[in-house]
Amino acid sequence: MQRLSRLRDAITPPPADRAAQAQRHLDALTKPPGSLGRLEELARRLVEIRGGAAPAVERPVIFTFAGDHGVVEEGVSAYPQVVTAQMVENFLRGGAGVNVLARQAGARVVVADLGVATPLSARAGLVSRRVADGTRNITRGPAMTREQAVAAIEVGAELAEAAVADGADLLGLGEMGIGNTTAASAVTAAITGAPVEAVTGRGTGIDDATWRRKVEVVGRALARNRPDRADGLDVLASVGGFEIGGLAGVALAGAAHRVPVALDGFVATAAGLIAVAIAPAARHFLFASHRSVEPGHAAALGHLSSCTSRARPPVSTRIWRHSSRPEWTSGARPSRSAPGGRRSGRGVANEARGRRPRTVGWTAPLGDRGGVERGRQDDDHAWPARGVPPAPSGGAGVQSRPRLHRSRPPRGRERPALVQPRRLDVLA
Repeated sequence: MQRLSRLRDAITPPPADRAAQAQRHLDALTKPPGSLGRLEELARRLVEIRGGAAPAVERPVIFTFAGDHGVVEEGVSAYPQVVTAQMVENFLRGGAGVNVLARQAGARVVVADLGVATPLSARAGLVSRRVADGTRNITRGPAMTREQAVAAIEVGAELAEAAVADGADLLGLGEMGIGNTTAASAVTAAITGAPVEAVTGRGTGIDDATWRRKVEVVGRALARNRPDRADGLDVLASVGGFEIGGLAGVALAGAAHRVPVALDGFVATAAGLIAVAIAPAARHFLFASHRSVEPGHAAALGHLSSCTSRARPPVSTRIWRHSSRPEWTSGARPSRSAPGGRRSGRGVANEARGRRPRTVGWTAPLGDRGGVERGRQDDDHAWPARGVPPAPSGGAGVQSRPRLHRSRPPRGRERPALVQPRRLDVLA
């Protein structure tokens, strides 16, 4: 409990002034303000988290925790419990989706057994930190004791802190456990207050009859255990899982050390709900990697939505670190006096000539990877297509850097191809 208390006390929101400072930097780059949408939001939030330093994601670590669930006795899954152990073996061989994506992203995968019911033999790459041989059936009582809930959280926190000490700059949450979408549905319903049927999905691909049984099982579990939504430990002990608790510990450790945490999927987001219930300020450090088809995932993300974003950290950090600022010469700096905010010399010149603003297409090289961001902007907010634009009253134009191009290339020439960046969209 000492580690958990220490982490909880260390988690505070990022200073409010960093967001404005980061936004000023982004607005000064060679692009229309706000044109990169969510990528700019991600870069800004990473700067807030990192204390004003330039954002970077160079040593990501993905924690894939495994644990079994006693509730499978109720027939809520399409697969038997032994599949959990088989999937762990696949993780260790490097053959699962998380392994493929981690290799693409340059991320290290930590596979840990927090409570797999089927015994796993000791082997290279497996971290064995078992709390018990799976949880108990939540329709008959609590999934675990409160002491076991604390132990699971502290195991995850310990592994995360070791990774941070070794240089990890992003922590990803992944999991494996047959029956754990049932537990995640119960956790989500307990904390968000959403109806059980609205947060219970088909998990491993169950049919209609099994889905109806699963909804009834989640409802019975909540009625039997009556978890306190304001007490994350009570929710975890009542209806959670050991792997869910471990991932909550990773999230808390990331928040305490100001390292961003990427939530993968429904079960990992349920762990995020528990982390935020324990330490509300932890929500500032959570990023959603995607939204799955599980209906409970949308409800869980909605509960966290005030401070979560879909995560593409490698792309957003390159925008911050490698985009250049325009080198303005006398008379060419955009006017800020008009209601529209930033205005290019071309827009003012067109207005002076009596031309109405028009819509143009534009493309712009991004960073050192040569990627292209496409969009459509009003002429007053578009960067020049080529050369130096005419300036009002004879002033000098913009020396564009890097050179920007129209979205329509000359006849016979191909449009520059989009470069696919490294992605962490799906972590497990």
